[in-house]
Amino acid sequence: MAQVVGVPHPRLVEVPAAFIELNVGARVDEEEIIAFCKGEISGFKVPRYVRFVESWPMSTSKIQKFKLREQLIAELEQSGQRKTG
Repeated sequence: MAQVVGVPHPRLVEVPAAFIELNVGARVDEEEIIAFCKGEISGFKVPRYVRFVESWPMSTSKIQKFKLREQLIAELEQSGQRKTG
């Protein structure tokens, strides 16, 4: 399963970020996902960030995409990859 959310970007306003739950035994890395997407979809739709998850933040019936977005923004700010303000 995969979900894509928009993450703020200083110049482009927002860029896509993909969250992927791999099947048991599957092996793939961020670069492989991005390379595959580049060959299949328009460049502006290719995720800038790929994160692998084992569980999803859920409401009673839906994935809470806003929590995925918040999680990645916090990670990027902590690592210094995203400027605030």
